[in-house]
Amino acid sequence: MNKAELIAAIAEESELSKAKAEFALNSAMDTIKKAVTKGDNVQLIGFGTFSSGKRAARVGRNPKTGEAIKIAAAKTVKFTAGKAFKDAVNKRKK
Repeated sequence: MNKAELIAAIAEESELSKAKAEFALNSAMDTIKKAVTKGDNVQLIGFGTFSSGKRAARVGRNPKTGEAIKIAAAKTVKFTAGKAFKDAVNKRKK
């Protein structure tokens, strides 16, 4: 499912226009991005938690030449699925 298909599904499910559904989805994504960028966790009960993490600097290898290269430290985004989401994916009943 791509973003356009998700917007169409939200519009149909919530009886909103596609424009309003797209606005709502974009607003939700922007709010999550801003919160995680600030270092906050976004916990959606039953769905999951978005959080930030850190990846340490390390030495990697160029796969083409085999040469060692330094990979800088970086911030990452983590998503941990909630129990209800995991159960739904695994088709378990509550």
